[in-house]
Amino acid sequence: MFTGIGILIVIGCVVGGYLMAHGNLAVLFQPAEMIIIFGAALGNFVISSPPKVLKATLASFSKLFGGKAYSRQDYQEVLLLLNEIFFKIRKEGLVSIESDIEEPEKSEIFKKYSNFLKDHHALAFLADTLRTLTIMDIDAHELSNLLDYEIDAHHEEALIPSGAIANVADALPGLGIVAAVLGVVITMGHLDQPPEVLGQHIGAALVGTFLGVLMCYGFVGPMAKNLENNASEGREYLNVIKVALLSFVNSPSPQMAVEFGRRVVPQELRPSFLELEQLIKQSKK
Repeated sequence: MFTGIGILIVIGCVVGGYLMAHGNLAVLFQPAEMIIIFGAALGNFVISSPPKVLKATLASFSKLFGGKAYSRQDYQEVLLLLNEIFFKIRKEGLVSIESDIEEPEKSEIFKKYSNFLKDHHALAFLADTLRTLTIMDIDAHELSNLLDYEIDAHHEEALIPSGAIANVADALPGLGIVAAVLGVVITMGHLDQPPEVLGQHIGAALVGTFLGVLMCYGFVGPMAKNLENNASEGREYLNVIKVALLSFVNSPSPQMAVEFGRRVVPQELRPSFLELEQLIKQSKK
């Protein structure tokens, strides 16, 4: 939603300011310049991106208009889920959750938290860690290193789309200059024309530079930053799971482990201690 609002603000201010200066909008509509810039930008993207990057980048566009990657409810869900899993482990042992982590979609615990089930990365992160704890004896320090490596690897992969789009943004001003130079070349072929005709050709050439710079700094660059921020939010979310798991391994107290996880939730999305306690009581009922 905010991405759409930002786009409208950029367009409104640029076009509005241009009209206030008595500019002619028809002059800005230059199909040839647009084909040169946007076509070359698309080619740049295809050349610089292997199939894996192309697929990941195209899939990431849906996130641009979806608001924050994780909501307050998402964090509440994962804390409640962890609390329920930890209580079951303390009461019945690690063996009791084998069926839950092998087939989470059929688990009575996981099915209560639909948002978490849809997050395949977080689900695999939690299930694989619990599976590791059930089949091997691993101390908290080794587990911490393992989880850090996995979070770093996931974060690097999540940054791929933003990096690909940032490369396109960096190329746009230069491609705008290419379009402008071609416009000047065309203008040089019309030097025998009256000033009105020359002015139109020069204006068309300058529109190329205008479009390249505007697309870079007004749209494509901010979109790349948006995706980068989404990737960072994903890292923060996995970190909550990591901290809670490590706390439970060190001291098998569900209340303490969930509280440790709650403390590292981003401030604006973090439920209060009393709020989480009330949610846990309601879930038990």
